[in-house]
Amino acid sequence: MTEGAQELRLIPLESIDVLNPRERDGKVFNEIVENIRNIGLKKPIKVTPRSGRDGEQRYLLICGEGRMKAFKELGQKNIPALIVSVSDEDAFIMSLAENIARRQYRPLELLTAIEMLQDHGYDKKVIASKTGLGVERVQGILVLLEHGEERLLAAVEKGKIPLSAALTIVSGGRDDKAIQQALQEAYESGQLRGKQLFEAKRIIENRYALGRTLGCNMPRKRTDVTTSSLVRSYQKEVDRQKLMVKKAEVTQHRLLFVTNALRQLFLDENFSNLLRAEGIDTLPTYLAVRVREAV
Repeated sequence: MTEGAQELRLIPLESIDVLNPRERDGKVFNEIVENIRNIGLKKPIKVTPRSGRDGEQRYLLICGEGRMKAFKELGQKNIPALIVSVSDEDAFIMSLAENIARRQYRPLELLTAIEMLQDHGYDKKVIASKTGLGVERVQGILVLLEHGEERLLAAVEKGKIPLSAALTIVSGGRDDKAIQQALQEAYESGQLRGKQLFEAKRIIENRYALGRTLGCNMPRKRTDVTTSSLVRSYQKEVDRQKLMVKKAEVTQHRLLFVTNALRQLFLDENFSNLLRAEGIDTLPTYLAVRVREAV
């Protein structure tokens, strides 16, 4: 993607259309306004020219929405702008690439931006420079994106598990034994410690039960429905149902154990008297009914 000749010009604020609008923090915006009020505009905005409905000159904003809004807030009519000639698609990608390093993205929003940059031809080194991330981290994120591992990606970006551990889990595929072995190796190598190990196990369980994706949080590439994809979907649902049945059986066994234990304890008159003396001799209705039935 190449940009055409660039020209610095003073253009009317009312002729600018925002290509990639976003919400911004009120405190940060007020700081922008005050900076421009006190020392002026240090860097011009960037736009690309377009023709309006009646042939009037319009511009699509590529970069500098905060500065543009600040100028409006200060009652200005015109703003210095760097004008470049690019297509609508290139303008959007330029907007994404130039703004991505200027603010703190939410985890999945950053991942979406990285995927879009890759889809439009940026390699991992360029993406790394645009996002301020290391090349190895970008490469790891791209691998997880290619495998549709949204759940693991979210955990990585929230700091719940390290990227290296997520990649280790992915390397195990759908083989439970391979994944457990990968977790063991990650633990022994120090990649997973303490809470992170338990968090990784929880994520893997959710990955089996709920899938690798996170609903509509991230864009998915459209795929055609095939016999193989239907079989995979069916198998995924079967696995989910099996996990639910297994969890239900475990819960049932635990409830039976608690019920029998309480029944034995309540047969002890001294124990019952102690509970009454402490004012803790009541049980939740459902559990009380089960205990009475057992007695």
